[in-house]
Amino acid sequence: MKQWCVYILRCGDGSLYTGATDDFPRRLEAHRSGKGAKYTRGRGPLEPVYRENLPDMSAALKREYAIKRLSRAEKLRLVMQSEYSID
Repeated sequence: MKQWCVYILRCGDGSLYTGATDDFPRRLEAHRSGKGAKYTRGRGPLEPVYRENLPDMSAALKREYAIKRLSRAEKLRLVMQSEYSID
């Protein structure tokens, strides 16, 4: 069974992008090469600042939706409280 995660990237312009995937390294490379989400194209460099593992796609998409509804300040608080580190 695949491990799903929700992640937040800090873009070069300071904005935050939230997404969900079952292969984070592949998805991050897609974002960085300009083949990820339209939003992240041209906004590099992209730095992963938050990652949360979830059991399945449904849970990941629900959590992604919940995070996207947060204000910028709430997202930054979430990032500050996380123990995420770049592998």
